[in-house]
Amino acid sequence: QVQLVESGGGLVQAGGSLRLSCAASGRLFSNYFMGWFRQALGKEREFVAAISYSGASTVYTDSVKGRFTISRDNAKNTVYLEMNSLKPEDTAVYYCAASLYYMSSGSSPAYWGQGTQVTVSS
Repeated sequence: QVQLVESGGGLVQAGGSLRLSCAASGRLFSNYFMGWFRQALGKEREFVAAISYSGASTVYTDSVKGRFTISRDNAKNTVYLEMNSLKPEDTAVYYCAASLYYMSSGSSPAYWGQGTQVTVSS
């Protein structure tokens, strides 16, 4: 089992940047496919990005390609989401997720963090 704690959310103006972090506790972090999802007010939770066990492979939803970068540091048991050129429509609660299996937009990861709010003002 793995526990996830997100940090780094906040309020930023459109065009700005934020970096989210997700610290994992538990055993064998490198055994988990890691990802980020988000949920805007009144909308369903949606997939944002995911990264493979070693970090060699990444996948993104179309709306964030070229603006967001997911990365991980297995020595620090941490996954990151670097968000640039932020838009008001990126406003949401961002959740870190972990899965023993491949993760993409159709996935239902077994482990979730508590979420961190990102608000982008216009």
